[in-house]
Amino acid sequence: MHNLSPENKAKYQTFVDVFVEQPIATMVMADFDRLRYNRQFGGDQQCMLLTGDTGSGKSFLIKEYCQRVSQTAPMKQALILSSRIPSKPTLESTIIELLKDFGHFGATYRKGKSKDQSLTASLIKCLKASSIELIIINEFQELVEFKTGRALNEIATRLKYISEEATVPIVLVGMPWAAKIANEPQWASRLLIRRELPYFKLSDEPEHFIRFIKGLAMRMPFPESPKLDDKQTILALFSASNGQTRRLKQLLNEAVKEALLQDATTLTNKHLADVFCMTFPASPNPFLASIEQIEGQEVSLPSHYDSGADNEFDAIIPTQYTDRLPLSQLLRKTRKTK
Repeated sequence: MHNLSPENKAKYQTFVDVFVEQPIATMVMADFDRLRYNRQFGGDQQCMLLTGDTGSGKSFLIKEYCQRVSQTAPMKQALILSSRIPSKPTLESTIIELLKDFGHFGATYRKGKSKDQSLTASLIKCLKASSIELIIINEFQELVEFKTGRALNEIATRLKYISEEATVPIVLVGMPWAAKIANEPQWASRLLIRRELPYFKLSDEPEHFIRFIKGLAMRMPFPESPKLDDKQTILALFSASNGQTRRLKQLLNEAVKEALLQDATTLTNKHLADVFCMTFPASPNPFLASIEQIEGQEVSLPSHYDSGADNEFDAIIPTQYTDRLPLSQLLRKTRKTK
């Protein structure tokens, strides 16, 4: 195995971390800014629900936003408390995780209070004494899945109490079925902002996918910017990723690394074909196919939660895709409907 030179390693890391801002990301970050601004006026705090299927870019967007805020924060103050639901999700473990991420875990429990109440009181105290303007809780679906009735209501009530007492808005981030919390009366009226990060679709605004590819190409660390927006490459990239942001970025990351290892002046179709062959050796290689031969599929229904399932294992319905079809036909249908 060949290793990147220190110079190329730095270039590669920069590309791995690159964030190409899509219109929906701009909207979501503006929502975050508005929540932070409005909190200074007190009253009931507005909150937000952000959902998206696996690999849609939720965690990457949160990371990018937190970095931007930290770069402009006065005196390096922490303005965002970003956390995620722990591996053993309970209301208690979630509050403990928030305290850990805050750096204040270990406070003694208050005498005469239950452990849950004491942890909640400690978190509220920390928030009041801090400069935190927004709480973001990622992977929220892990806390609410398989829960109904009283348990779900307790989660909604506790979050509402924390937000009210600390006067800090909360953003709940997760898979599509995290929206279960929005049906709880204690929380529904507070989730005024609800956004979804979708997969790319060629049948609906394919220009978003093309613009995203162009943005990544412009930021690739080569003397010559690669030409990735020709029809054959666009269709091949969509075929390889099914419109999923994470899968697309992982494929391009690996192709960029291969090109840097070869000291190539730009990324070529051969780099993409080689990486696809290495990653999916049993699948037809779209980078070696003609435009008319490239087949693929796009999402038809995001993953969701079936509350009427017979057991927990059948309750989560995975992402559903269309049948495989020539992608050039899909593009032609898109043009006809516009």
